[in-house]
Amino acid sequence: MWKEFISSISKDYLFKEPVINSELTQITAELKVELPEELLELLKETNGVFDNYGCPLIWSTSQIVKENLYFRNEVEFKDIYMPFDHLLFFSDAGNGDLFGYRILNGCIQNDDIYVWNHEDDSRKWIAPSLEAFIKGWATGEISV
Repeated sequence: MWKEFISSISKDYLFKEPVINSELTQITAELKVELPEELLELLKETNGVFDNYGCPLIWSTSQIVKENLYFRNEVEFKDIYMPFDHLLFFSDAGNGDLFGYRILNGCIQNDDIYVWNHEDDSRKWIAPSLEAFIKGWATGEISV
């Protein structure tokens, strides 16, 4: 479903092998949050979505873990940004801004997508779902 949906928007995206269960377990264990169903289903079809230059539309599971742990644990960030443990990032804008889900009471309670602005530390709602985010970002309807 996801590969067909993304390909219907643009033929410029490449897909990877599906995620394996141990990678999903790793995300949950390391980031201490269950993935939202829509992101989980996408990763079960392709472990990340990339353009022809290798830039990700959706990060791979390893990049999701790496980037989230980096932002949550970087000591210097604790003095300049609000905490990042209330967001699960899965993509970036290429300019330093990141896209993610909001975590409340230890879980992702809805499909809303937010953008974190690295310049002013704001967190702004940008799309009601992963599907709307992908369509909007790929077509330019969503920009930062």
